[in-house]
Parts: sequence; structure tokens; C-alpha cells
Amino acid sequence: MFRYIAGKIGLALFVMVGITSFAFMLGVLSPGDPAEISLSSGGNYTPTPEELRIVRKQMGLDKPYYIQYVNWITQVFGGNLGVSFRSKKPVTQEILTRLPITAAIAGTSVLLTAIFGIGAGILMVLRPKGIIHQSGQFFSMLTISLPGFWLAILLIHVFAERLRWLPTSGQSSWKHLIMPIIVLSAGNVGIVVRLMRSSLDTQMRRHYVLVAASKGMTRSRTVFSHALVNSLIPVVTLLGNSLGGVLGGSVIVESVFAINGLGKYALESIAVRDYPALQGYVLVTGFTFVLINLLLDMIYLALNPQIRLAGKTIS
Repeated sequence: MFRYIAGKIGLALFVMVGITSFAFMLGVLSPGDPAEISLSSGGNYTPTPEELRIVRKQMGLDKPYYIQYVNWITQVFGGNLGVSFRSKKPVTQEILTRLPITAAIAGTSVLLTAIFGIGAGILMVLRPKGIIHQSGQFFSMLTISLPGFWLAILLIHVFAERLRWLPTSGQSSWKHLIMPIIVLSAGNVGIVVRLMRSSLDTQMRRHYVLVAASKGMTRSRTVFSHALVNSLIPVVTLLGNSLGGVLGGSVIVESVFAINGLGKYALESIAVRDYPALQGYVLVTGFTFVLINLLLDMIYLALNPQIRLAGKTIS
């Protein structure tokens, strides 16, 4: 087990180094001169060659790339992600301001996905025939098929404009977050429902479940006492990956609902080629995804005894 944990931590650190390299290359290889972009104020001012020379020296752009990388990564580990070209504010400060709202939306959406997805999948297995199973199949296919931006516009039209139950945009209260959370979780719920049903149905056909059923154990007790834990591993993997994907892919939702989160911050930074902001965004979302996957690997230890036994067969 110790070797498994050490290997996963080592792999996570290796991936993080790769993410820092990619983020640095994003600023180096992207078109445009960072010094000129920083001085031009969005194209409203044309800097002189002398001003460009001074700023390049201040930013360390006159040094070889490997020295620039060492200096940049040293600042990153010190919590300094640079200064935004657009706002002239520290990128760390802006990300820390926007991260909580994005994390709240992403975390809540994944929580709802787990509750409704796993719950509906279990119900479909407990009631393999009838209206519950058919309804689960229909709604899972429906939510998977709906584009996120279309669902967002539909919810705004129905619940904000027609019924006037919810505000159309913003983030000043919990009501502003209801529709964004629904949009982010809708597609993932359908996927989790189908995966949970398939995984649990596979476990219900295993010999250990058939033996339990032959001893007179009810179907519901067999599910919750034996098959459920073994069927959760692929679902947990999907939920962890969806959390990382939602955290880094909330651009559409935050743009449609005018939420000042990380996704909207990245979109605004791309529009003006704000490379320090984009580098910070890549680092934060990339590191978060790696840490989530590391946490998933630790959860596997609790769910799968064979991992704790280093892959040995349980007798």
C-alpha cells in the first residue's frame, strides 16, 4: 500500500512539473510581445523602443528562456503569479477573489450529480422493469443530449423571464447560483445514471451476489450490503474527473449568467492576450485537477481491497 501511495504522489508531482512547463511556454510562445502588451493599455498607446527595452529588462525578457523559467517558477512557489496586463493587479489576488464562486458552483453541481445520479441508478437496478426504469433511461438520455448553452437560455426564459422565480444573472445571493448549478450538473447526471446502472447491474450478476440471493437475501439488501461498494469505483472516477472538468470548463455558464468566476476571467484574459492571467488560470485549474485525481486514488484504497493488498488475489 505504501508503494502505491508513493507512486501516485510521485506521478502527481511529475504531472505538476509538466503543467508549470506548459504554462510557462504559454507566455513565451504565444504571439505578441508581453512588454508591448503591458504598455499598450489595450492598444490605446504605442510605446517607444526605449520604453520597451526598459520594461523587457524589468520583466526579465532579455534573459535566456531557462533563466526566465527558473525565475518564474520561483515566484510561483512563492505565491506570486505576476501582474495582470489588463487590470494591473496581482494575478494571485484576482484568482483568489474569483476562485470561491467557481469552486462553490462546481462543488455543488458535482454533489447534486452524485446524489441524483447514483440514487437514480440504484433505483433503476432495484426496479429493472416499470416506469422508474423507463423514466430513468429517458431523462438520462435527455440531459446528455441537451447542449449546456441552450439549457442555460431555456432556464433563463422560463424561470427568470416567465415565472420570475430566479434572477437572470449575477452572484449576489444563493438564488443567482441555482440555474448555473443546474446547467453544469445536468449533463453529468445523465452520464452518472447510466454508468451507475451499468456498473451495479454487472455486479448483480457476479457469483458472490448470486450466492447471497440464493440464501434468501432480498434484492435491495443484496444491493446495499454487497454490490453497491464494488460498483462505485468507476462512478467515483467519473465524478472526480467531472469536478476537474467543471472547475476548468465553466466558461459558458459564467459568461451566460454574468458570474465573475475563473471561467469568465480566462475568457476575458484571452480576448486581450493577458498572458500572466492565463498562466495563473492554467496553473490553478491544472493543479486542482491533479490533486483531485490524487484524492481519487486514495479513495480507491478504501473501496478496493486488492489495491491495499498490492494487487494480490483475495482468498
